Amino acid sequence: MPESKMYTEWASLSPVIASNSCSAQNCVLNKFQGSAGKEVAVAIVKQLASNLGISQPAEPSNLITDQEVLWCMDVLCYGLSLPLSEHETIKDCVNVYCEWMTALSPVPRISVPKPIVDDPNTYARKIINHFHNLFVPRPGEDWAFLYQEHLGADTINRQAVLCHRVLRTLQNAAVSQILTRETWESLLLFLLAINEVLLAPPTIKDDVGDQLCERVLSVLFEVWLLACVRCYPSPSLWKTLQESCQMWRHRIALVEQWNRVNLALTARLIDFTYGAAFPELKILEEDAQLIPAGMSNDCIAQTWYRFLRVISNPTSLCQPQTISNTPRFMQHILTMTETIEPCQHPCLLILPQIFLKAIKGISSLVDAFLGILQNATSEDSANAAGSSGTDTPANAPTSGAPSRLSGITKGSLIGLTSSRISSSQPAASPISTQPPTSIFTSMLSLTHENRAVMAAARPKCNSILHLFGEWLFDAAHIGTEAWIQNCKKQASEASRRPSSMIMDSRKGSLSLSQPTSLNENAEMPPGLTIDKFESGRAEAIGALCRIFCAKKTGEEILPVYLARFYVALQQGLRIPETRECEETLASILYNSSDLFRLDLDGIQVLLPSFIAALELVLPEKELKMKSQTVVINRVELRRASIHILISMLALPLHFQTLPIRDITGGPMDKMITFAQLKPRLINILMNALQVETDAQNTHMLLGGLLLSVQDSVTFEETEHTGEMVQMSPPASDLNLLSSACSEKSACSIASASSSLGGNSTATMGNEFPSLSISDDFPAEFLQDLEMPSVYDSAHALFVRATYLVCHRLISSWKTDLNVSLAALELLSGLARMHIKDSDALECKRAVKWICDYICYQCSRPTPSHTKDLHSTIVAAFQCISAWLMQHPYLLQDKECLTTVLEVVELGISGTKSVGKPGESPKLKDEKELKPVSMRVRDAAESLLTVILEQVGYFPSECGAQSLSSLLDEETLMKYCNSYPNSGPMNHEAAVQKFRYFVTENSTILALLEEPLGNDQDPQPTITLIIRGPFGRHTWTMQLRHLPRSKSGTKYHHAPNPGRPVPMNDTPMRQEVDQKYFPDGVEKIPPCVADYSIPTLEDVVLKIGNESTKLLYQLLENQTVYEKIAWAETDNSLDSLGHAQEAIPPPVCHEFQAARLFLSHFGFLSIGENAKKESGSPLLTLLDTKKSGFPAEIQNFDRVSSRTYDTVYVFYVKAGQTTPIEIIDNMSGDNFHTLDPHFWSMLLSLGWRVNVDEHAGWTGATSTSWQINQNRQPEGEFQPQIQTGDEMNFNGDKRVLYWADVNGEVAFVVPNHSNRFDLEATDGGCQSMPTSSTIDGGQFVYERSVSECPPLEAIPTRPIPLGQKPRTLSLDIDRSQAKIEPIAPTRRRTGASKVSSAGQTSSKIFLVWLESYEDHLTFPMDDLLAYCRTGEEYLQTTVTRAADCHIIYLQALSSGLLRVRLQGPPGRMNFATPLVDGMVVSRRVVGNLVRQTAYNMARRRRLDNDTYQPPHVRRRLKVQEIVQKYKVDLTEPELLAHLFKS
Repeated sequence: MPESKMYTEWASLSPVIASNSCSAQNCVLNKFQGSAGKEVAVAIVKQLASNLGISQPAEPSNLITDQEVLWCMDVLCYGLSLPLSEHETIKDCVNVYCEWMTALSPVPRISVPKPIVDDPNTYARKIINHFHNLFVPRPGEDWAFLYQEHLGADTINRQAVLCHRVLRTLQNAAVSQILTRETWESLLLFLLAINEVLLAPPTIKDDVGDQLCERVLSVLFEVWLLACVRCYPSPSLWKTLQESCQMWRHRIALVEQWNRVNLALTARLIDFTYGAAFPELKILEEDAQLIPAGMSNDCIAQTWYRFLRVISNPTSLCQPQTISNTPRFMQHILTMTETIEPCQHPCLLILPQIFLKAIKGISSLVDAFLGILQNATSEDSANAAGSSGTDTPANAPTSGAPSRLSGITKGSLIGLTSSRISSSQPAASPISTQPPTSIFTSMLSLTHENRAVMAAARPKCNSILHLFGEWLFDAAHIGTEAWIQNCKKQASEASRRPSSMIMDSRKGSLSLSQPTSLNENAEMPPGLTIDKFESGRAEAIGALCRIFCAKKTGEEILPVYLARFYVALQQGLRIPETRECEETLASILYNSSDLFRLDLDGIQVLLPSFIAALELVLPEKELKMKSQTVVINRVELRRASIHILISMLALPLHFQTLPIRDITGGPMDKMITFAQLKPRLINILMNALQVETDAQNTHMLLGGLLLSVQDSVTFEETEHTGEMVQMSPPASDLNLLSSACSEKSACSIASASSSLGGNSTATMGNEFPSLSISDDFPAEFLQDLEMPSVYDSAHALFVRATYLVCHRLISSWKTDLNVSLAALELLSGLARMHIKDSDALECKRAVKWICDYICYQCSRPTPSHTKDLHSTIVAAFQCISAWLMQHPYLLQDKECLTTVLEVVELGISGTKSVGKPGESPKLKDEKELKPVSMRVRDAAESLLTVILEQVGYFPSECGAQSLSSLLDEETLMKYCNSYPNSGPMNHEAAVQKFRYFVTENSTILALLEEPLGNDQDPQPTITLIIRGPFGRHTWTMQLRHLPRSKSGTKYHHAPNPGRPVPMNDTPMRQEVDQKYFPDGVEKIPPCVADYSIPTLEDVVLKIGNESTKLLYQLLENQTVYEKIAWAETDNSLDSLGHAQEAIPPPVCHEFQAARLFLSHFGFLSIGENAKKESGSPLLTLLDTKKSGFPAEIQNFDRVSSRTYDTVYVFYVKAGQTTPIEIIDNMSGDNFHTLDPHFWSMLLSLGWRVNVDEHAGWTGATSTSWQINQNRQPEGEFQPQIQTGDEMNFNGDKRVLYWADVNGEVAFVVPNHSNRFDLEATDGGCQSMPTSSTIDGGQFVYERSVSECPPLEAIPTRPIPLGQKPRTLSLDIDRSQAKIEPIAPTRRRTGASKVSSAGQTSSKIFLVWLESYEDHLTFPMDDLLAYCRTGEEYLQTTVTRAADCHIIYLQALSSGLLRVRLQGPPGRMNFATPLVDGMVVSRRVVGNLVRQTAYNMARRRRLDNDTYQPPHVRRRLKVQEIVQKYKVDLTEPELLAHLFKS
């Protein structure tokens, strides 16, 4: 109910106040002239005071009858009206009356006369009435004890003490239980009267700081509250209080005490209205004691509403004419020597501060009802702010950082309920010389990441607006044209209205019916112009923004409120010609972060206005404020602005050509469309990113940038952009590329845009900001960007984003961990985008910049090498991997390949072989390996492997689900000749057929010397399984002297073609004398050397005849044998003279292929298998006979070479809070009740795969890495939503899956079958049906799951629908194998201990909300039971809900999606591209969610000190196997073993 109509039917008691004031002055002694009356009063009062017990013991009063008491009281009444020079007499009168007032107490003083004790209420009313004389001005003095300097401060202080004593006495009397209604009414009317006497006239000097002014107000309000409990004031009294307070509004103490009472009542009101669960409104203890004990809830509610309305509309404080238009104020103006208008009185210069305090008080009440949670701040900080010389203590209702512990703070209310400094200004000093109050000294200390959370049980927006809306809307419109017109209208109506007769009775000698020329058309002093009230207006509109941002999902707000709010925002967002930021604009931006996320009807009409405001705030390094003394936390203001920006980025491409109506009713042909606003949003984003220095703000901008580029890319892929280009301005006018680097292009944008918005607020105008030429951009970059580009194309955004982020990463962000990670995540996201017309040069530059970044980080001095620094280097290597995998052609460029390999070398060894120009290159074997850290070396090794093995080849024939071959010993043995067809061969038997060696202590070689069924090919054949740090690979090798194309063995199975018929002619044998020396050798003269070899004769002489005879005999016998053999040959059928067909020998199948392979590949070079410097031999033999070796090989295959993570998806219907309800949404019967957009989002997260035929990670160890070949064939997935199991992705039969070369992600939608009972499984692996109970146990285990050691998934690419995954053409007989699987059990052996809690998969939750508020009650702890992977036993601690990352998505009515992120506190927990509060389109939500989840998991691993990359764990596993199963052989023993076996 408006306050003007609350008491319309009730009469005011103002005449009673006037009559009481007159009756108090009608004493008998006033009839006597001269000093007679004074002398009588002095004598009588002195005698009465002597019996009080002050200077001597108290005695019973001699006053026995009522007449005696009444006569003495008449004298005392006269004594109270004596001049101030008679201080002792006045003091005695006060002492006597204060003693007599104890008659109202249970035990009156002995000096109290008996008649007063017998009838205390009657006499108390008379005494109270007489006290009036102490406070009223004496004739001719005009409150000299307050205002006249010649009395001195001593007199003023002594009189103030007496007044305080009277007020204290009245407060004590009010506690009495015997007060009657008449006494209560007299007491309240007396307090109103003295307040009117003190406060109604204008302030002359030291008014606010004077303790009496604040004291009389506090006593009035405290006694009034007590009366509400003991004897509730009548409506007439309430009306009188309201009228009186409106005459005191030029006193700041009134607003302070009003705020004090309102806050105390509100705290109690909220407590019993909303219960203990609602955030408590913390107030000062002394303020809490204002509420009397025993005040009922209904009484509190009634009193709260009436007190709220006692000062009428606070907006009147902006109108000095209204405030000064009171009888006593105007009477004082007429008595002044100087003629001035009432509205020009110097005391009114404090009105802006009073207005601000009033609005801040209302704002505090609004925050209390919204349940805005904040931490308490120390009162010391508030006091310090108050003593700084500014008016900051008045502005602390929202100070402190947010918390869930308490509501509005104690310290924040000090400035609202008291004055800590002198607030008034000297008469000759205009108030404008003082720094104006800032509303941001405390408000903007809030961080937006943890911005104030509103209570879930808060009232509806309409309810709060019903209470405070009229005042806040009026305050928000002050200074606008509509407000000025309304003020003129009210003034003209007031001049025509007759004056009130009630007011006439109080006016004294001044009549309100006199001409109004005193306050009409009067010029305002400089300190009272409407712009001085800007702070209060800003606070009011900020409170309105918080109210509308408190809208809940599905809540309706009255259209009239929305309309007034939009108009207020539109007016507050106007940009002044000076391009300076006003307080109102800053307040709107700070408090409107959620406006575009709440489904507010028609909020899009404000889009141009908000964009114009963001163009003013975000692109500037130093924000120019209109008032230089306003204290603003610019970082927090920019953060709030960025929140608004990221909630608008998706709007242009979502609404496209939809026009935006001008809220001011501009011409229809001047309307602009959403799509035309996209360049402005992109420029704001780019320019803000260029100048931003805060890490959190930069993180948010980077997320918004990737959203913009991804949305544009996806839009161009799915939509026809021809119509967009036609309706858009020419490319030459709006060039996104050029606006990043030249002012000239920005001007062209502005000039081309000015025609789009006309003269409305939607006009882009010539105020369009742009980046100036920066040192971050080299000259060649600027030249490249001058080329024309397609308007608003994804390619243009891609290039601009890549250049900007790379340059800032190298120049400004390299020292900040979170910003560097966010920038690298953005670059990785850009690499994965398929940009049409992308240029290889652009990608090459990006890779070069990232390599330079790594070089710079590695070259930083040793003290800078911290964990954070190394984390950025690791992330940079991963980023390069993403670029090379998506753009394999980069490695065809020699320069790019050299750059990347140099960086890899730097990461592995710590230095580059090619140093600075002029230095000689260092050979690899000459360098000392000193990597900057082992983590960096591991990342570089991983990148090197990706370059050598995966770039251009991923995904392989097996699909993205596997980097490794799916073939193992068991599978290969099925295709060998020795495979027993009688029955299956188990894994242990298959392993025994292989020979195992370890090389370089990191790679296991399994050699099979049997050919795989190729009987017709006689070549030495070996089948090799290589198990290394980066996976398992299978090769079949043959020893060939020629390639297959030239070896003549192309047709192995052709019949023998025969040979030519030999010639039968027997050749003639010619006898030739053999010459052992050339002719003429005898002619050569012998030398000494010729005689060094003795002749046979000489030997005979030296050795003896026996030996010589034996030698001669052997020679003769050999000669005979040879002659016989020749003779037999000539006569044989096999001689050359007889025809004979050649028959080839039988094919040889026995080769020592293993020895040949090892020898040819350098493992058996004699003399080189000695131990190396590392202490390990080049080749080590493993003993396959030892027990447990086959199991170790299986366990090693289960240590994947990639990371794996799981995202659990939940759907929460409106109001659901229990896990059973949420899980039940995923039952088949409820599928049709879910939002169809949820299914679209879900299917865009990954590839749909059948668990039975999927060889990758499925989200559970019991179903991962196995393929069921006996499955029944199923049809393909249908694009439309199916019922039943087709859309059941709980991991039992189907799952959503995505993978790249470095990791894989499974998206699981749990249902009731995912329930995990920890006790039932004894802490082991997941309690799911084991494979032996599913489909008859017909599984082929690619890797055994008999144990559950560290499992890192083998990823998969999307398998064509309806097809089986390819496994190197060996699927033919796979189904024949029938292996009985072993149910998962806890690992009890100590064989593999490379796991740690940090190496288990990350759990991330994706929650779809129908109602945004349900995120506050999401039962995370209970739902963890449905989110087990089977590896929980690896963790040293139990996973808690606080440790999990949650991505909330809420579908807005516009079709967009609102994002909220929740996660554990930490430095690296929130990854990009999704940012808390972002609004995204459905076309990109799946991609962005997947990237964000993937990056969250990566950051978690980067921040884990115990984490080891997959290839490191595989290497350690190899070393463990070597230690357990190696056979120590020397080099000769190893060679002998190879020849023997």
